[in-house]
Amino acid sequence: MNRMTLVTALVIFSSFSFLFFGLGCFFSPRMKTEFIRYGLNKQRKIVGALQFVGAVGLLFGHYQSIMLSTISALGLCLLMILGFGVRLKIKDSFLQSIPAFLYVIINGYLFMTFMGML
Repeated sequence: MNRMTLVTALVIFSSFSFLFFGLGCFFSPRMKTEFIRYGLNKQRKIVGALQFVGAVGLLFGHYQSIMLSTISALGLCLLMILGFGVRLKIKDSFLQSIPAFLYVIINGYLFMTFMGML
């Protein structure tokens, strides 16, 4: 797989994941329960909106605007750094925390690629 194919695959994977998670913050009873467990019930809708906007920006930007995709990848990376921190704070297991960490890596890689650092 060449680098551009990898970047496109990661953009699509991350975008669709965050579209799903973002919408889930508004409509999924399971996500509502998780945010209560995180101690972030009041922030659930803003997190969902940020995830959704980041996903749309990443996907649209990949095809239309490198600046938009760069900002979106950075925003999603920062959001997931905070999410990983929350997982550590509430003492989730390593296995429960891995997805957040993987999204940090994916979106961090995309950000650095878009910035020309890789």
